[in-house]
Amino acid sequence: MSDENDTLLLYAPVPLYSSENGYLLEDQACNGLRLWAENFSHVIVMFPVEHGVAPPSWIPLRTAQVDLSRVEVVSLPTAYRLDQFLRHQAAIRRQIRDLIDRARYLSFSIGGLIGDWGAVAAMEAHRKKRRFAIWTDRVESEVVREQAHSGKTVKNRWVAALTHRPMAMLERALIRRATVGLFHGAETYAAYARYAEAAEIVHDIHLSEKDRIPATALAAKMESAAQGPFRICYVGRADAMKGPNDWIQVMVELNKSGVDFQATWLGDGEALPVMRAEVARHGLGDRVELPGFVRDRAVLLDTLRCSHVLVFCHKTPESPRNLIEALVSGTPIIGYDSPFPRDLIASHGGGVLTDPNDISALAAALEALAHDRARLCSLIDRATLDGEPFNDVAVFKHRSEVIRAHL
Repeated sequence: MSDENDTLLLYAPVPLYSSENGYLLEDQACNGLRLWAENFSHVIVMFPVEHGVAPPSWIPLRTAQVDLSRVEVVSLPTAYRLDQFLRHQAAIRRQIRDLIDRARYLSFSIGGLIGDWGAVAAMEAHRKKRRFAIWTDRVESEVVREQAHSGKTVKNRWVAALTHRPMAMLERALIRRATVGLFHGAETYAAYARYAEAAEIVHDIHLSEKDRIPATALAAKMESAAQGPFRICYVGRADAMKGPNDWIQVMVELNKSGVDFQATWLGDGEALPVMRAEVARHGLGDRVELPGFVRDRAVLLDTLRCSHVLVFCHKTPESPRNLIEALVSGTPIIGYDSPFPRDLIASHGGGVLTDPNDISALAAALEALAHDRARLCSLIDRATLDGEPFNDVAVFKHRSEVIRAHL
């Protein structure tokens, strides 16, 4: 490997899907490839490959404005079952070792146990005595530990109970061996930095400057916030780690308090049928909308921009991007306290945080805002200021600079 080598090798757990149009990849991951290529002369990215019907947000890679002459996509078999992993691991280890030899900079996403090729790549880099970065955007072992209590089936809960501890041990072992830990947001940093030789808070968002709320829209938002219905939203998956049941109960309490509000949760997930049943049971159909998955990003942004607050009830240590998206949209973040949202609004106070899992406290905070429109407008202004540092070009440039500095 020459000193002129400017190749970055990455592993990302986002699945590729094979199709008659070539590979399909999540639209945001495609944007990530484009941005990595703006910061390195050559990029090699390893993805697990899936077969079957891709989710709605997966698009043909060849039409995604990614310079494929400089971005090399490597497909690896999906091997999350033990038999699959044992069958493939020897060949994939050899393949990964060859890719490591071709790259100057190495950064691997981790977040699993069996079949986590990012973990395998990290161990191979360590054996070769190569410097490498570990990246993660949530504490996966804690997510799995939560599933030991909230899993949909007995089998899901049993598997989670057996795997979350060895998963945590693997996470820590890999981070200790890395040259630097790149932790998306203060939540993952707080959980992992103690195990790292060096640690950096980074962000991974896919909002461009054109996605920032325009001044005219912000003025209209301020005007609407001064009077009329209190507009609430959430944008994200409807699964247990996002606290959808808490969110619905907050709306129930807010309705009982007599607040005039309209609330929308955009996103699909296994909890959505239960949420809809609860909305019907409490007679909230005229106040709470649950449309499910929305493919059109313009609709998502418009929902964030038009809402007066984003309300969240996150249960596990992660750094969800929707909080940053809200701030960029001039929308205060109101929800359960934890390091990530606390860090996001530390500069200007563009939100209100309450004790975790305290539904009544969160509902009371919202009721107070609904009755104090001057304070609500002030929060909108401060949220806009807290969102100013974030755009995709800036955060990918920052992460690239951190990788160069350490590796």
